[in-house]
Amino acid sequence: MSPDTTTARDDDTADASVADAAAPLDSLLVDAALGPMRRFTPDSSTAAWAASMVRHPRRTSSRLLGWAAEAGRIATGSSEVAPDQRDRRFTDPAWSENPLLRRVVQLYLASGRTLEELVAAADLGTRDAARVQFLVDNVVEAASPSNVPLVNPTSAKTAIDTAGMSLVRGSRRLLTDVASAPRIPEMVDRSGFEVGRNIAATPGTVVLRTEVLELIHYTPQTAKVRETPVLVVPPTINKYYALDLAPGRSLVEHLVQQGQQMFLISWRNPDARHAAWGFDTYVRSILEALEAVEEIAGSDQVMLGGICSGGILASITAAYLAGTGQPDRLAGLLLAVTVLDNADAGTVSALTNPALAERAKQMSARKGYLEGTALAEVFAWLRPGDLIWNYWVNNYLLGKTPPAFDILFWNADTTRMSAALHADFVDMAMDNLLTRPGSLMVLGQPIDLGQVTVDAYVVAGIADHITPWENCYRTTQLLGGDTRFVLSTSGHIAALVNPPDNPKASFFAGGDNVPDAQDWLRAATKEQGSWWRDADTWLAAHNGKKVAAPAEPGSALHPPLGEAPGTYVFDK
Repeated sequence: MSPDTTTARDDDTADASVADAAAPLDSLLVDAALGPMRRFTPDSSTAAWAASMVRHPRRTSSRLLGWAAEAGRIATGSSEVAPDQRDRRFTDPAWSENPLLRRVVQLYLASGRTLEELVAAADLGTRDAARVQFLVDNVVEAASPSNVPLVNPTSAKTAIDTAGMSLVRGSRRLLTDVASAPRIPEMVDRSGFEVGRNIAATPGTVVLRTEVLELIHYTPQTAKVRETPVLVVPPTINKYYALDLAPGRSLVEHLVQQGQQMFLISWRNPDARHAAWGFDTYVRSILEALEAVEEIAGSDQVMLGGICSGGILASITAAYLAGTGQPDRLAGLLLAVTVLDNADAGTVSALTNPALAERAKQMSARKGYLEGTALAEVFAWLRPGDLIWNYWVNNYLLGKTPPAFDILFWNADTTRMSAALHADFVDMAMDNLLTRPGSLMVLGQPIDLGQVTVDAYVVAGIADHITPWENCYRTTQLLGGDTRFVLSTSGHIAALVNPPDNPKASFFAGGDNVPDAQDWLRAATKEQGSWWRDADTWLAAHNGKKVAAPAEPGSALHPPLGEAPGTYVFDK
């Protein structure tokens, strides 16, 4: 891995800006319970925007007259308005070569720009401005002429070439998608994937099964392994195998091949019977898995890892161990795309308030759980251009099958969240409890992340729209030990899928963990290559010497219960 001594440059800001659309955990979980469509309904913020325009008629009329003048130039063919060259919606040459289509695009772009100016010029508070901006952005995305059948030139050409069958197929897909949750365009062709065969396929064995989880012990692929095992806590949203995607793209597979003793939790998909499972239940289960790993590996210490919401639970577990006088049971802490400090986590954080949070908790409590498809819908609407309208065109206007992609297959394999866990996460995020030592009680123990003094490795994605990297970075200010922060490219899960053979891979690392994330980035070094190799080096320094790999999975106390990926991964 050759270092690039350049620091963050302007060409990285395009990825970074994606995180501006990120939503904090409380907003995501509230929207999942109440439905994301509430954001598109005119409300008091919209009324405040309208009132602001009325109070300032000269400013408003100036912008409307500017739009009218531009519309006149568009009509006469003298307008220079044009889409950005990177705008994939208008890459078909017909958008610029056909006089009518060119004018349609220009009028659309001019109108969107005027709406943006009207929002920017309004004297709105931060909360109202964020709500109105979100509404306008989504309306503008939805109104794109590229979303209209036959107006989109590619749609028209495909309809002619297929004698209209493309629109027939698209209509069938539309009816199928709206008939059941999450009522968004299908993003992936699932037919080519089979869990346990070509995804979640790293060899391993289930060595512990409880009401809450299965524990997978992965088969060593080297003659010797590190003496300190690694236990990873996956997200409680979707199945565990985001870490074990297709062979060659699996982080678990890679770590096993580097001689790490790997154990991974697979959560049960809860239903109404498990409504009372909250932080206490999940942390107790992690402690149970930790004890099993210690016994199987014959080790006094375990490297504890966590991804996204699983990273939150892993951090709470680490703080619980520290607070109860057991800090030496951990050799370190690995956290990936995990937000512990939810302050200002994205521009839509203004869309949630305590009253809405209470309503959301009540709704999941009545049902006993939060439906996974509801979360999938919320995630999609965070980036409607990429995750809604892109597939709208592909699936419905062109009548095509969506691509087969392992990350999107995993994303579509949703799970529920128990009502108590939903409420605990909402309360934790709304009040930012993990930043206030002792404010959160788990298993009767006040949680203080500052007591976690083991070394930590924290990785985030610069374009993550779910866990903004700046918030992930703040973990360095919360934990009490030495933390290495690594900033990967790409978004939420794509940032984690970073195999060493990816020629485009790079990441930022190095520098002091100063309080401000942007200051850290300016001082960081850009490294060429995958952060997986960097993590290998860090783990090798923390997971002890190499010992003979175990001949058999599990132990006498924890005998094999079946091959990975286990049974809970198939729960529907």
